[in-house]
Amino acid sequence: MNKSIKIYIAILVFVFAIILIASSNQQKPIDWRPTYSVNDKIPYGLYIFDKEINGVLKNQKIERVSTITPYEFLDSKYVPDTIDGKYKIKGTFLNIAPSGEIDNQSVTELFYFVSHGNNAFLSMKTFPQSLLDSLKIELNTNFQNSDPNVKMWIANKKVSTKKYPFKDIDTENYFAKIDTATTTILGYQGNEKQKHINFIKVPYIHGYFYLHMQPVAFTNYHLLKADHYQYTQNVLSYVPKGNIYWYTKGQNSESISDSPLRYILSQPALKWAWYLFLIGMLIFILFNAKRKQRIVPILKPLPNLTVDFTKTIGNLYYQEGDHYNIIDKKIIYFLERMRNEYMLDTTKLDDDFITKLHHKSGKDENDIRELVFLINEHRKSYHGSLEEDLIRINNAIEKILN
Repeated sequence: MNKSIKIYIAILVFVFAIILIASSNQQKPIDWRPTYSVNDKIPYGLYIFDKEINGVLKNQKIERVSTITPYEFLDSKYVPDTIDGKYKIKGTFLNIAPSGEIDNQSVTELFYFVSHGNNAFLSMKTFPQSLLDSLKIELNTNFQNSDPNVKMWIANKKVSTKKYPFKDIDTENYFAKIDTATTTILGYQGNEKQKHINFIKVPYIHGYFYLHMQPVAFTNYHLLKADHYQYTQNVLSYVPKGNIYWYTKGQNSESISDSPLRYILSQPALKWAWYLFLIGMLIFILFNAKRKQRIVPILKPLPNLTVDFTKTIGNLYYQEGDHYNIIDKKIIYFLERMRNEYMLDTTKLDDDFITKLHHKSGKDENDIRELVFLINEHRKSYHGSLEEDLIRINNAIEKILN
């Protein structure tokens, strides 16, 4: 390791130390996202409510619905064995969420569930439009109505006469129009000058809808702040006795990353350690990109000149026109191959030689017999062979060797 690399590493370690010291003194910022997740301990999660709901709704069976839509859940409990059908379950469908994101099919099924003598308790800032239209309800979403010192209270003084100050919450949403002939007002929000309806009870055939517009009252922040938990208890006191089917799908942190690094990235210390490791590796690669060894030249192997030599000699004989001599050389080469490859005696080229070569080489016996005939005829001939004889013998030899 040369001196320059040591200097770079020392600088890198120093920078990392400064970053770690600076980050260790920083306080982790508060996550104010309104997740309404039952697993989140942040201010606007429902972790505490999830742990305390059994104590608030005493002697009531609570079933959490967290994997399917309201339609899928309620439809699976429906038994069409009579004219109007009936449900295998009976009780209250509970949903606490920042906005009414229930699909229209689920809203229709929810109406059908309530019409069979059940109830639905929905606490949301906004509700599905199809729900509002069917119940003849209108909302006011005028942002100018936001009040930093708003109070919320229950309409029935027999339940509670206390007004609970909920500072810094959204109060622009409230029920602006309801069917006063059938709808019961259960709660208000406002100040000394004006008040608005935020909690109502609406009958539907044989059941009731309980609509509440301040789901923030169920979050960790307000359940732990002053006496706000009392207001939450007062609101839940209107939930009819019986089974509770709490819809929590989308409130269980299902959006967790699938990355294998999700835990490392969720912890500030581990996240910084991972980033520093990546930066360090990048710097190391950049400073060590140079080759540590000179380029080794490629040495080409010596070429095989035997074939070239053979071609040269063959061309020489061919140009001289000495066909007889070329045939002799080819025959000598062929018989040498037979002796080396098949261990055959080539002194006498007869039927015994033909049979043995046929068995050992697997070549066609007629081709072997033709070649032996041409070789014997060439040896009996004492005059110079023609070019046609050279071509015939060459082709015959090629059939055996290839």
